[in-house]
Amino acid sequence: MQYRDFGKTGLKISALGFGAMRLPNIMNVILEDEAIAVIQRAFDLGVNFLDTAFVYGESELVCGKALKKYPRDKIIVSSKNPMWDKNYTDTHWRRKLELSLKRMQLSYFDIYAVWHDVRMDAYLESKKVENNWLKEALKAKKEGILKHLIISCHDTPENMIKLFEEGYLEGMILQYNLLDRVNEKVIEYAHNNGLGIAVMGPVAGGKLGSPSPEIQGLIPGGSKSTAELALRFVLSNQGVSTAMSGMNTVKMVEENCAVASSEKPLSEKELKGIQAALDEKKKLADLYCTDCKYCMPCPNRVNIPANFSAMNSFRLYGLKEHAKHVYKHLTERKASAEFCKECKKCEEKCPQKIKISEQLKEVALTLKETA
Repeated sequence: MQYRDFGKTGLKISALGFGAMRLPNIMNVILEDEAIAVIQRAFDLGVNFLDTAFVYGESELVCGKALKKYPRDKIIVSSKNPMWDKNYTDTHWRRKLELSLKRMQLSYFDIYAVWHDVRMDAYLESKKVENNWLKEALKAKKEGILKHLIISCHDTPENMIKLFEEGYLEGMILQYNLLDRVNEKVIEYAHNNGLGIAVMGPVAGGKLGSPSPEIQGLIPGGSKSTAELALRFVLSNQGVSTAMSGMNTVKMVEENCAVASSEKPLSEKELKGIQAALDEKKKLADLYCTDCKYCMPCPNRVNIPANFSAMNSFRLYGLKEHAKHVYKHLTERKASAEFCKECKKCEEKCPQKIKISEQLKEVALTLKETA
């Protein structure tokens, strides 16, 4: 396993992190014994970073049990505090922190996302509260309950950098993968300023787990799987401290650990080739739909952007299994292309003047047969 600096924290963190949002489950009920076996297999193969969250169901409880087998200082443990209820007081925030510690049977967190999925407007609003959560977070750090403060964010790259400029954060959890490179400048900023970056969604939430000859062929000689190339791509960015994977089988753990243990990153030539090819595919995708959503809402409840996104996954990226799954789900919700009534109200609102009705027919013909 490769280990990297998590910014200037002094932590040496495994290149592959264990994201505990998608533990083995049936109908959203975690299979405890199986989940513990998967987590511990990752630890035994060198993974030393475990990330969970207050809102991941029973995840904190199960992760706490998995940790019992190991010395506390051998595993870097992270969780996240949700602030979605708009109660920004110090006592409310502290209550959730203490419950997370109790669930995991820990006395401290090595890394802690003081806000899970922060948005700038809510963040600024929270600072108006006199005895707010941030004062309590800084107090908890002084007490040693939290060793290093980070944040989890899906906001714009510009707002992510503004959050870093607040000065107290030592890292961030953000999204980055082959198909979503919008946060590259945030990663570069972090790297230049000694800040840690933990990447969520390195395989695009499982999207890049589907076989795709088109993506696997983006490098000379190809790759064993789409997921392998996706993980290698993320880890080739030197600003990435760790790539968190939501692993739910021992096989997945072993495959990802093998990739993260390789000391041969993608070459500069390979990276440029991948980026050029993906940029070209993005241009083609934008011709089909730029995902501006001006066409919505559809009077017949068709999710137009989602249908076009599924079609692009199928046509441009060769992610046929993923496209098939998405279209089937849309059909079950009566939101797929086949429910289009050709009223063309969407075309009146489309700034690209796309012939949406015709393209939806193509989507239905293509994906209905494969679904």
